[in-house]
Amino acid sequence: MTKLQDLYSEQGQSPWLDNLRRDWLRNGHLAGVVASGVRGVTSNPTIFAKAIEGEDDYDEQFESLLATTTIEGAYWELVIADIIDALAVLRGVHEESNGTDGFVSLEVAPAIAHDTEGTLKMARSLHDRINTSNLLVKVPATAECVPAIHQLAAEGRSINVTLIFGLPRYDEVAEAYVSGLEAYAAAGHDDLSKVAGVASFFVSRVDTEIDRRLEQLAGGEGGDAEILGLRGQAAVAQAQEAYQHFLRIFSGPRWEALAAKGAQVQRPLWASTSTKNPAYSDLLYVDDLIGPDTVNTMPEGTLQAFADHGTVARTLDADPPAASDLLARLAEVGVDLDEVSSTLEDEGVHSFAKSFDELIQSLSDKAGALGHGES
Repeated sequence: MTKLQDLYSEQGQSPWLDNLRRDWLRNGHLAGVVASGVRGVTSNPTIFAKAIEGEDDYDEQFESLLATTTIEGAYWELVIADIIDALAVLRGVHEESNGTDGFVSLEVAPAIAHDTEGTLKMARSLHDRINTSNLLVKVPATAECVPAIHQLAAEGRSINVTLIFGLPRYDEVAEAYVSGLEAYAAAGHDDLSKVAGVASFFVSRVDTEIDRRLEQLAGGEGGDAEILGLRGQAAVAQAQEAYQHFLRIFSGPRWEALAAKGAQVQRPLWASTSTKNPAYSDLLYVDDLIGPDTVNTMPEGTLQAFADHGTVARTLDADPPAASDLLARLAEVGVDLDEVSSTLEDEGVHSFAKSFDELIQSLSDKAGALGHGES
């Protein structure tokens, strides 16, 4: 047994890989990672931008697509081909887990992150086109997309809600999922077991932003030592508090009525788990966030680090009062957590949109070099 396998079998947490590349699909690397204990794959526009721009594996298909579609149309064809191949690699995990794991996530276009109807239309299209039970369509947790989350669950569609940075929005996302399942059941569906969902709570970016604010509040590196001492703790504390919200939401009579029809909980997924600050442990956002009914999606370097020196132990709910106290202390010293969440959401949407735009421009340049001009 590997540590990644132990993480699931002993602690009930699913390790997923936060990356996807075509050469990994062709050379068996992804299959090997899955054999070592990885139970799912996540992707986003930045990941695909790096893969497509950095590999020549896409060139032949790209050039053939240019005869029949636009640059952006070709992008989606390239991406969907990779997703379909990855879904096949994870199919065995999906079947072995009776449909509770083995997922691959594909994100809707970043440009529609604030468009409820556009998100619904694209999420439906991706589900209908790929049409396999282990696909999770990623929908951003913007205010405009919370109603889309409800509606997609009400239609029995499995989704990965991404770009969650704060507790109030997490609660809205969880409520949208639960009420969506209730609507799905009310429409006459007695078996809810085929509807799956995860709520992707970003962590490392939270510390980056809050640390910056703490340093300003402290008066710089040589300033207030008590305030500076709060650095590097906010993201873990907020995720641990989110888990307490999860335990409350997915329990009690309301949830039990859905669970009796086979409903799956919407698992918290810890995203952005590579440590950005070299002064912190490289496994800060893994070792301290282990608990049942959760997912941790890690880039390959973090997966390798955990396999090498991670600790398989339940830590996520080891001391809930301490997590709550830390969040309260941050507010006392002047950190507005709601404002942090809003800032990070805006930055996240912008970052993915920027990656998408840069990739389309890169593909346009490549098309020009191949003699196809602009499409």
